[in-house]
Amino acid sequence: MSMNNFPRVFLNSKEEKEIQQGFPWVFDNEISHVKHRADEKSEWKNESLKECTVEDGSTVEVYTKAGGFLGTGILNKKSKITVRIIGSDHADVVMADTAAYYEKKILEAYNMRRMFYSDSDSYRLIFGEADFIPGLISERFCDEKGRVIIIVQFLSLSCEVFREDIIAALKKVCKPDAIYERSDASVRDKEGLPQTAGWIFGKGETEITIVENGIKLGVDIANGQKTGYFLDQKFNRTAAASFCKGKTVLDTFTHTGAFGLNAFKNGAREVTSVDISPEAVDMVNHNIELNGAGKVMKAVCADVFDLLKQYETDGRKFDVIILDPPAFTKSAKMIEKAYGGYKEINLRALRLLNEGGILVTCSCSHFMETNMFCDMLMHAAMDSHKRIQILEKRGAGPDHPVLLGYPKSEYLKCVVCRVL
Repeated sequence: MSMNNFPRVFLNSKEEKEIQQGFPWVFDNEISHVKHRADEKSEWKNESLKECTVEDGSTVEVYTKAGGFLGTGILNKKSKITVRIIGSDHADVVMADTAAYYEKKILEAYNMRRMFYSDSDSYRLIFGEADFIPGLISERFCDEKGRVIIIVQFLSLSCEVFREDIIAALKKVCKPDAIYERSDASVRDKEGLPQTAGWIFGKGETEITIVENGIKLGVDIANGQKTGYFLDQKFNRTAAASFCKGKTVLDTFTHTGAFGLNAFKNGAREVTSVDISPEAVDMVNHNIELNGAGKVMKAVCADVFDLLKQYETDGRKFDVIILDPPAFTKSAKMIEKAYGGYKEINLRALRLLNEGGILVTCSCSHFMETNMFCDMLMHAAMDSHKRIQILEKRGAGPDHPVLLGYPKSEYLKCVVCRVL
């Protein structure tokens, strides 16, 4: 037991195993009691979580039932995730110099990315829990003029309380031209935090152009989904494009047209990129123009499910089909329904492929883990009377590291298949 005065959260028996494996959250139903004292002179007192008078945003130490130290975290009784663990040292060590503590974490994350990306690349700089800063998402965008704009999302109280330290560290370590906040996500409601967005350092255009894999892409950092662009598929786009030379390509749930543009760059004969959102299709058309891809590539605004049915009725065929849908489930309860949705689009895509065609199929729902995803593919193949050879199983780029013991960080699956 440490001799400091930070409140102590004790778990119920046998609740520590996941945390010892690296899981950074403590749920409300895992907590036995909280032990704290008002000041150094007063007695320690035990309180249940319901009665607990320790303020939200306080730094606490987490212990096993038997009194074994597990880590230091931030308390938030408004959230089902009551403690998010921010460090494996005792609280007096973690809190001694929080500016230096966060600068070190951000520097480590930045240096790891620089092993894989150049200064002119755009990449995810901080991937929340997987980079040991729970609730913080940050993207580093470098525009075509070389301006560096960092996007930040403070998605939990555990990083919100260190906001000033984190922003100072981002400025010092990454030397950006500007920082834009996109903390306008609904998860902040669950944390008892207001949604907010806008420039927090520097200023500039909110519509920028980045270059990825040699392709120009418009990014709307203010209004785009999440942070405006999905950087996690960068290397998967290259992998998919390697099959597209001289081929007819269907790129579905395209968002920005990035898969399709990579196919175009690699010499595809014809590319059709589809999205249900008119705003997304406007961005795809903008990107087609930026890259002079208009002779080869066209954007279609449609519901992918309906369009795949229509193409089947019309007897359309493709050599390569890319399926990159949004997460069909954000909860474990909905997994069966999601499985059905994934199966339907994969089944329909399989029927539209020429013999020996390539299917690049993705899922970004962490509940749909790899084995289940491949099981779904096998059943889609059975029902469409096709055989599938898996050529490659891929995940997110190295800017989205997987933290062992935290399964949510392994969310993206990308399976490259040959269909016979």
